[in-house]
Amino acid sequence: MTINFENLRIIPRLDIKGTNVVKGVFTEGLKVVGDPKKLATRYYKEGADEIMLMDIVASLYQRNLDFDLLKSVTDGIFIPITAGGGIRSIGDIDNAMRAGADKVAINTHFIKNPRFLSEAVHKFGAQCVVLSVEAKRIGHNKWEAYTDGGRERTGRDVVGWVREAIDIGVGEVVITSIDHDGTRKGFDTELISAITSFATVPIVAHGGGGNYKTFSDILELARPDALAAASVFHFQDYTISELKKYLSKAKFNVRL
Repeated sequence: MTINFENLRIIPRLDIKGTNVVKGVFTEGLKVVGDPKKLATRYYKEGADEIMLMDIVASLYQRNLDFDLLKSVTDGIFIPITAGGGIRSIGDIDNAMRAGADKVAINTHFIKNPRFLSEAVHKFGAQCVVLSVEAKRIGHNKWEAYTDGGRERTGRDVVGWVREAIDIGVGEVVITSIDHDGTRKGFDTELISAITSFATVPIVAHGGGGNYKTFSDILELARPDALAAASVFHFQDYTISELKKYLSKAKFNVRL
């Protein structure tokens, strides 16, 4: 019997620093891995359902997302694009949408100003507003939300913060496990399960994607709506289309 996920999505994630795509481990030790336009185009041709482009140092450096770079990446790509990094105003969201983003993911400024989340949802609609969460385990079934590319502690409980954001009206949540990021050893099943157990909006799991089984395991055990990954695609462990064929044979509904 096919395991019935509606709109199960595979999303390559491009972490941007300057004009390059970078990747690290535990959100640290960033190394340049490629050109954002070339990688986005490759993933589009491989069958990505969406592409996520995140400027991971914009908030840290108190600067805006590079909207010109975003526009150059989105040109000629006809799948949804989620963009984030340095978004601090309604004008920033508008600029991102004009540059080709379909959704905008925000972490730092939503935590600092939850009222902005409500304003963004009211202005653009829940379907365009994504909460990005960087979670670090601090105890048994307990995680703290971090900001500024996983560098700054907030004291906010991840589960409580996600509940609050969903109540405010956010349309989707991307959960990044700092502890699993870049390790390719598997997603944080407990973390994702803690969120999907109550979430009424789509949940995207990110951090730890490795061999094929790590993807089927998180789907079976935590049931997120989408999976985001970077290292396995950037370093060509396998292609997106190859992953989808594996998941299809494992009876998950994916778009081939």
